[in-house]
Order: sequence, then C-alpha cells, then structure tokens
Amino acid sequence: MKMINTKNAPAAVGPYSQGVEANGMLFISGQIPFVPETGAVVSEDIKDQTLQSLKNVLAIATEAGYTKENIAKCGVFMKDLSQFALMNEVYAEFFGDHKPARFIKILNVLKASAYAIIISYGVHSFLIYFGFFS
Repeated sequence: MKMINTKNAPAAVGPYSQGVEANGMLFISGQIPFVPETGAVVSEDIKDQTLQSLKNVLAIATEAGYTKENIAKCGVFMKDLSQFALMNEVYAEFFGDHKPARFIKILNVLKASAYAIIISYGVHSFLIYFGFFS
C-alpha cells in the first residue's frame, strides 16, 4: 500500500491521506473546492467549486501517475440539488468523452461555503468523490 500526497491539492486535515494506492487501485479522499495555495473555498459559485474539486482530484491522481481517463467512478455529494445542471455542465466538460460511473447524494450537513464534494475510484485508476458546500 502506498500513500499519495501532493501540495497541488488541499492537505488532509485529519488522520487520513489524500490518496492511497493498493492492489492496482487508487482511492482518493473526498475533495472539497479549496484552493491548495490558500486553503480557502475557490468562490461561492457552484461551477467554480465543481471545477476546483475536480482539479484537486486530478492533482492527486497525477501525483500517483494516473490521468482522468483512469477514473472509473465518481460520487458527488451536493447540498442543493437545484444546482445540479450547473454542476453537471462543468463535470461533463471536464471529462469530455470519458464517462465514469457516478452517483449523486444530497447532504444537508456540508460545511463552509461549498456546495458539493467529489470522490473517485478506479481500477488501475482512481476513484473520485467530490462535494460542494453552501
């Protein structure tokens, strides 16, 4: 098992790793829309937050030697489903023709000023879950 850490994504704020590679799979911890350099939420806009969360996931995957085409599954945790279309627009543009499996979960307990969280998984790839707060 190999722990993955990069300064190009927000640092872990607890007793966990940004990512872990084990048995040909990369597991990435949930990524919130924090800018790595500042530790602050990128903005209150769902589109900005979606893109930042995905960039954070990709930074961890890249550190481990993977690309976004290696992503097999994503989970999106959202606070406000009324912003789904805006999130989905950025998500679709980010992945292009690559379409990982995905689930959406509504959570009313997200903190800060983010609207979603993204998490990912993959086989010889990685898994992404992401989230947004409000």
